[in-house]
Amino acid sequence: QVQLVESGGGLVQPGGSLRLSCAASRTMFSLVVMGWYRQAPGKQRDLVATITTSGKTNYADSVKGRFTISRDNARSTVYLQMNVLKPEDTAVYYCYALGSNQNDYWGRGTQVTVSS
Repeated sequence: QVQLVESGGGLVQPGGSLRLSCAASRTMFSLVVMGWYRQAPGKQRDLVATITTSGKTNYADSVKGRFTISRDNARSTVYLQMNVLKPEDTAVYYCYALGSNQNDYWGRGTQVTVSS
């Protein structure tokens, strides 16, 4: 079993920045993909960004050029740097991991609100 704990959410004005962190309870080398999803009220959970063990990244079109995902294997932590935030980025952001055993793991989520 893997626990994922997110932090770094909050309230920010449009155009501002936030950095989300997700700490995993086990070594990240057994987590072949890690990433972030988000869910706005009344909407489905959507992919934001993912990163593989080798560092290959993938982004939703809506965040390309504004968000950057990275991982620190030594700290078992994945980050999401979010810049030029827009009101439509408001959502609960969930950390995700795919284990080498093909199991999915989810964090409990952290709220990001972009509002003036």
